[in-house]
Amino acid sequence: MSTSSQQPTLRRDVGLFGGISVLAGIMIGSGIFYIGAIVLQRSGMSLGLALLVWLIGGLVTLMSGICFAELGAMMPKAGGYYVYLREAYGERVAFMCGITNFFLSSSGSIAALAVAFAAAISSMWHIDPTMQKVIAVSSIVLLSLINIRGIKLGSFVQNTFMILKMLPIVLILVCGLVMGTESPDLSLSPMTIDGAPLEISWTEICAMIGFSVIATLWAYEGWTNLNNIAEEIKNPKRNIPLALILSITGVMTLYVLFNYAVYRVVPHDTIMSMVAAGDYYLGTEAAKILFGPAGMVVVGTAMMLAIFNSLNGCIMVFPRMYFAMARDGALFPSLAKLHPTWRTPINAQIASAVMAIILVLSRSLSELTSLVAVCGMIFHGLAFFSVIVLRRKYPNLERPYKVWFYPFLILVVCAIMIGLIINTVEKDPVTAALGLLVPLAGLVFYELFFRKRCEAMRAAEGAKHESNLQN
Repeated sequence: MSTSSQQPTLRRDVGLFGGISVLAGIMIGSGIFYIGAIVLQRSGMSLGLALLVWLIGGLVTLMSGICFAELGAMMPKAGGYYVYLREAYGERVAFMCGITNFFLSSSGSIAALAVAFAAAISSMWHIDPTMQKVIAVSSIVLLSLINIRGIKLGSFVQNTFMILKMLPIVLILVCGLVMGTESPDLSLSPMTIDGAPLEISWTEICAMIGFSVIATLWAYEGWTNLNNIAEEIKNPKRNIPLALILSITGVMTLYVLFNYAVYRVVPHDTIMSMVAAGDYYLGTEAAKILFGPAGMVVVGTAMMLAIFNSLNGCIMVFPRMYFAMARDGALFPSLAKLHPTWRTPINAQIASAVMAIILVLSRSLSELTSLVAVCGMIFHGLAFFSVIVLRRKYPNLERPYKVWFYPFLILVVCAIMIGLIINTVEKDPVTAALGLLVPLAGLVFYELFFRKRCEAMRAAEGAKHESNLQN
C-alpha cells in the first residue's frame, strides 16, 4: 500500500553492524552453555562427531540464509518471509504464516525468552515464581517501550548488549583454548554413555548425524529475523546479504570453537558422567574449572546478557510482520500506524507485547519452547522454495544477490526442512497438531474478516500501477 507524503514512513537507521548484531544477538542465547551436551549425546558421545555436526548445522543454516539473502535484497520490505509467501503463493498462505507467528511462534519466542531471563536471574539470586513472572512481564514492557521510541535506540541497545554478552563468552573460549590441559579425542567413533565402543553401520551413523544436526539448528535459530526490518536497513541490497552471511558464519565459528574449548577444559570422564546424569551445562562446568567459584558469576552474567540481548532483538523485529500485514489489509488497519515522530509501528509493537505477556502468564517455559519449535517450519520451507517460484513469476525483477548453485541448494534445504517436520511430528504429535490447527483457524479468520479488504487493496494497487505506467 502506497503512503502519501504526509504519512510517516519507516526510517533506515540500521547499518551493517546493526544487522549483524540483530541476527547474532538473537541466535546466541543461553543455549551455548548446554546445547553442546545434547548434540554430544545424540552424536554417540563422540567429541569429533559432535564438532562435525556443529559444522554441518552451521552450513545448513548458511545455505538457508543464502536463500533469504536473495529474497531480502530483491524485496527489501518490512515483514520478512510474510512478504515472500504473499508474492509467491498469495495472501492466504501469507496470512496463515503471519497469524501463526502472532499467536504462537513469534510471541511464544518473546515469552519464552522473557521467562528464561527471569529464570537466569533466579539462578544467581533466588526469586519466587510469582516475582519471576513479574520480571518477565516487566522486561517485555521495558524493551517494547525502548523499541517504540525508535529503531535507532533499539539498535543501540542491541549493539551494546551484543558486545557485553560476548565478553564473558569469549573469555571462556579463549581461556579454554589457552589454559585447557585436556587432549580431546576427536575421532568420529561413537560410543555408549558408559564409554564402550558402539558398533553401528555407516548408515546408522549418518542417521545419528542427521538427528544431531536438528539439535544444532535450534541453537542457530533466529537467522530469519533480519528480513523483518528490511525497510529500516541502510543500503539493504548490499547489507542484508552481507549481514546474513557474516553473522551465520561468525556464529558457526563461535559454536565450533566454544565446544572445542569446553573439551579442552572438562575431562572426558566428567563430560560422560554429567551427560549420563542429565546435567547438560558443560559450559558452566568449564567456567568453574577455569575460574573457580567466580566461574558461576561469569556464566550467570553471560546467560542474563545473552537472553536479554535475544529478547530485545525479537521485540524489535517481530512486530514488523504484523505492521506489513495490516498495511496490506490483512490485519486491523490500526496496526499499520507509525508513530509520527519515532516512525515505529507503535500499535503493532503494543499488540506483540500484549500477546507475549498473555503467553508468559499462561504457559511454562517448556510449553513455550515446544510451541515455538514446531511452528513455522512449514512456512520456512515454503519461503525457501519461493526463491524458485519468484524467479519464474518475476524473471525480470532486479536481484542484486543470487542463491549459489541454484536450484540444487534450494532443493537440498527444502528436503532438510521436510525431514525436520517429519521428525517433529513423530516425536511430539500433539504439539505438532496444535501448530497446524492455528494456521488453519487463521485461514477461516482471513476468509471471514480480511479477504474482501485485501482483494480491494490489491486491486487498487494494480490500478495505480497501471496508471503510473500509462503516465
